[in-house]
Amino acid sequence: MKNNENKKGFLFESENYKILFIGIGVIALGFILMTGGGSDNAKVFNEAELFSFRRIRLAPTMVLIGFGITIYSIFKNPTKK
Repeated sequence: MKNNENKKGFLFESENYKILFIGIGVIALGFILMTGGGSDNAKVFNEAELFSFRRIRLAPTMVLIGFGITIYSIFKNPTKK
């Protein structure tokens, strides 16, 4: 038997997990930026708040960047130099 067949441990290195958690944090931040803007009166439509730059452009961009970071953390091979 080969030695690396019986090797037990984590799937990734600690650097991969750090990058992964940063990516998850960026995704969470993007979803948090999408929230809010509720109205106290149901008959009032606040178009400026609903279609703001933060919700339409910034938040989805943050989510996509977060997904890119997490995919990078999965594919990153720290043992390869």
